[in-house]
Amino acid sequence: MKHFKYSIIITIVALTAMGIWGYTLGGVSEALRLLFITAILILMEISFSFDNAVVNASILKTWDNYWKMIFLTIGMVIAVFGMRLLFPIIIVSQTSDIAILDVWKVALYAPNEYANILTMHHGEISAFGGIFLLLVFLNFLIDDEKTLHWFHFIEKYLSNLGRINTIPTMISLLLLVTVIFFVEDDKKYATLWAGIWGIIIFLVVKIIGELLEHKHEADSDTLSAIAKGGIGGFIYLEVLDASFSFDGVIGAFAITTDIVTIMVGLGVGAFFVRSMTIYLVEKGTLDSYVYLEHGAHYAIGVLALLMLIGINYHDIPEVVTGLVGIAFIILSYFSSKRYKEKNNLL
Repeated sequence: MKHFKYSIIITIVALTAMGIWGYTLGGVSEALRLLFITAILILMEISFSFDNAVVNASILKTWDNYWKMIFLTIGMVIAVFGMRLLFPIIIVSQTSDIAILDVWKVALYAPNEYANILTMHHGEISAFGGIFLLLVFLNFLIDDEKTLHWFHFIEKYLSNLGRINTIPTMISLLLLVTVIFFVEDDKKYATLWAGIWGIIIFLVVKIIGELLEHKHEADSDTLSAIAKGGIGGFIYLEVLDASFSFDGVIGAFAITTDIVTIMVGLGVGAFFVRSMTIYLVEKGTLDSYVYLEHGAHYAIGVLALLMLIGINYHDIPEVVTGLVGIAFIILSYFSSKRYKEKNNLL
């Protein structure tokens, strides 16, 4: 429990603040709604970033205490106020052609106007986020190096298709074109480009990750920096953290378009991920629940499909979206426990 003490305190403070914020906007019902959505975002960020914590822990365990502290303090600031706070504002700014500062002011002081802006550009946001998330899910599922399968009869077949690297991108493009066919004529172009940018951003993130991985393997100086800590290793982990957190930020828009709720939920979740990293480092228990990553990716896949459906159908309840994803996480947790019992890993 000591590893999660500060995260629990921050969670209590954040949920209290969201309850007060909701009450000022619409009374008890709005307060309860914001509390529920914030809790879902926290759980989703933790679930999506479990593999992030595992990777961080596998590297941090060899660092000295000074650089561990740097990563867990300054790195925390970058993670929360960079990817989880600034990035959602940038998404809204770019899709609505409004300056970033103006987006922030509208979100805080004119929520009704902000809601109208988001409604006008809902298709672009959903296309961008849905396609990005779909690629995250498909690249996990269609991977010929993947040996552990949760739904074996499906995943075994799909993983064999991973020998052809372009299949996830091809599937995403075909689905995007199909969805665009049903979009209103005056919005087709903008929605199509938003989806294409989702593909481009995903590929850029993937290329950066692969370049870092190859440099890690080939460059002994980089390997030393990563192994012992230092500015090189710190930058390396921050880039990886950004790559891992990208899907959680995009996925948040499938749950809610309230930018304040997104910031708070993902920020608190990021604190728990850091606490989880410390726990894994100190306890040395990595990969305890083998199917949790599978559950997180299936949750991502569900969110992707719901976002793409939501381009043309806007009536999907936030509660349904959130609970379906959480259901996959819970199911993967119990599947992992059964796997441990069956293989005598307890």
